[in-house]
Amino acid sequence: MYKTFLAAILLLTTLPVNAATPDWNKRLAAAMPLLGHRNWILVVDSAYPLQTGSGIETIETNATQLEVARAVLGEIENSIQVRPIVYMDAELPFVSDSDVPGASAYRGEVAQLLHKYPAQSQPHEKLISNIDEAGKTFHVLVLKTTMTIPYTSLFIRLDCKYWSADQEANLRKKMKDAPPK
Repeated sequence: MYKTFLAAILLLTTLPVNAATPDWNKRLAAAMPLLGHRNWILVVDSAYPLQTGSGIETIETNATQLEVARAVLGEIENSIQVRPIVYMDAELPFVSDSDVPGASAYRGEVAQLLHKYPAQSQPHEKLISNIDEAGKTFHVLVLKTTMTIPYTSLFIRLDCKYWSADQEANLRKKMKDAPPK
């Protein structure tokens, strides 16, 4: 009995940080105040690869793709500091129901969910490469779901909620046009 207990403790202490957690939504809520512009949150299908970049944290949710996406967007909406810039796989519109039943239904449901967040499309490999690069400097939270339709992952780059791209451009112009000191 004692040896079994020690073996169980040893096993638990050697599990990777990127492990399944029934409290993924609590982990998401705890992470939100720490996340800012240039951080990413991904809501990915079950075959999404476990990336090894030092800034990439993966959590298995055991929840549906749309459930996790709704929770993520809700947390972002409720934050004071960030807004989402959504990217989707360019391949998704070409996944047919004859190849993967339910693909069209998913596209409709995710379009409805993202109606106020216009999504940009990029090839899947480009998005993964962007995440790999971002993970070298910034935190990336990857939430794996039970989705089994390919190319359905949502890549959400966080941007500053209270400072727009136009405001940043105006600031840079003022700095450039300012007389030298």
